[in-house]
Amino acid sequence: MGNPFTVSLVSWHDGGPLLRAIRETVFIREQGVPEELEWDEHDESCRHALALSLSGEAVGCGRILPNGHIGRIAVIQPWRKQKVGTAIMEALLDEARARKYRFVDVDAQVHAVPFYQRFGFSAEGEQFMDAGLPHIKMTLELKPR
Repeated sequence: MGNPFTVSLVSWHDGGPLLRAIRETVFIREQGVPEELEWDEHDESCRHALALSLSGEAVGCGRILPNGHIGRIAVIQPWRKQKVGTAIMEALLDEARARKYRFVDVDAQVHAVPFYQRFGFSAEGEQFMDAGLPHIKMTLELKPR
């Protein structure tokens, strides 16, 4: 059986309301990230991965900046542990390879380190706080498929 969701790459212009709804739910309401720290000037220039249920509900998202930084990976609670995050990461990594990036990086929430390690990311440096949550920088050298 196929996934009960789809993931597509969209611009902020095309997907903004749905992307915003996911991030408000996960980061602002669930994790307590201050609203002024969640929204930045980068969304307009990013490529966004948007996961939708087969009924059209926005269930997950992520983004990649023009410099290869991946971030804002979020999956709403009922959809966790169903490979939504994995599909989002695969879409963003495919986009990075299509752009011929040699490296990508993430600022991973510490609890999510094992998730990124499954893709081959390696932790670098010391933990740091971002929006009140512990993070660590992780990098991945991209190999062509």
